[in-house]
Amino acid sequence: MMAKTFNYKGVRVNAFGIPMVRSFQKKKSKTLKKKRDQYYASFNSPFSEKAPKNLIIMYDIPHSLKKERDWFRRHLIKFGYEMIQKSIWVGPSPLPKQFKDYLEEIKIGDKFKTFRLAKSYNSSISAMA
Repeated sequence: MMAKTFNYKGVRVNAFGIPMVRSFQKKKSKTLKKKRDQYYASFNSPFSEKAPKNLIIMYDIPHSLKKERDWFRRHLIKFGYEMIQKSIWVGPSPLPKQFKDYLEEIKIGDKFKTFRLAKSYNSSISAMA
């Protein structure tokens, strides 16, 4: 007689609900962990806090590149950018050349557009509207 197997959220479990892990699955998870240990480069902000905010960045980075998208947002904050909407940010210009080159390297360089403003953005105006 064969033992009855159960699945819970896509994982094979025994009758007590404890996951049943095969030896090849353990090896696979170790290789995935090594891949996730890769960190992206970090850049320092070349802008002062009082730099005029005259550049709009609009991006559409797909969910499959979530790690890169989160990294990009953290660096926009580090550079002094303010979020207008989830994927529309305003801040100082121009973006550093090394930063733009690195965006090309991690394959998100073609996923954003920049627009130069004629006058600097003032966040107090948008707060009153």
